[in-house]
Amino acid sequence: MKIGLLGGTFDPPHLGHIQIARRVKDQLGLDIVLFVVAGNPRLKPGKVNISAKERVHMTSLAIKGEDGFMVSTMEAERQGPTYTIETLKELEKQGLSGDDIYFILGWDNLTKLKDWREPQEIIKKCFLVAVPRTGIPKPEISQLEKELPGISARLIILEEPVVDVSSSLIREKIQQGEGITGMLPEGVEAYIEKNKLYSRK
Repeated sequence: MKIGLLGGTFDPPHLGHIQIARRVKDQLGLDIVLFVVAGNPRLKPGKVNISAKERVHMTSLAIKGEDGFMVSTMEAERQGPTYTIETLKELEKQGLSGDDIYFILGWDNLTKLKDWREPQEIIKKCFLVAVPRTGIPKPEISQLEKELPGISARLIILEEPVVDVSSSLIREKIQQGEGITGMLPEGVEAYIEKNKLYSRK
C-alpha cells in the first residue's frame, strides 16, 4: 500500500491542501493520503490559532467526500512538540516501510529539511514529494545532496500544482472582514462562520 502524508497545522485547511493531495495521489498512484494534523509543531510554537481538536474537525470537513483521503490525529494527540521523524517511526511500528510512505512538503520546507530533527533518518523512512509554493524558487538538487547525502534517491520534485492560497492569508482576510469564498471547502467555511473563528475579538 502506498500512503501519502500531508502534514500541517491546517489552521484552517483550505482548497490548496485538497488540490495538492489530489494531484500527488493521482500522479504517484497513492492508495491513501493521510492529512496529519499537527498538535504543537516545533517550528510554530505559540503561533497556532485554533485548538488541535477544532483543526482536526475542520480537516475532516475539508476531506469529506474525497476518495482515499483520511485524517490522522497521531500528532494532534502527542504531548509536547511534534516531529516528523516520530510520526514516521510510529508508522513503521504499524508495519509500513520507507518505500510505502510518500511525505508531501513544499519546496520551501524541502530546503529547510536539514534543520529538522534526524533529517537523515527521515529520508530513510520515506520518499519526499516536494510541491511548488508561490514565490519560492525550485530547490537545487545538488545543494540538497551536499546538505543531506542520499536525499536525491528519495526525492520527487513536482512542478504542479502551484498553490496561491495559504492559511495565514485566509486568517488575515477574516480578521480584516474580507471575503474568503472560493478559498475553503464549503464545510470548512461554514464552520468558521458559524463559530466566528479567526475574527478579531
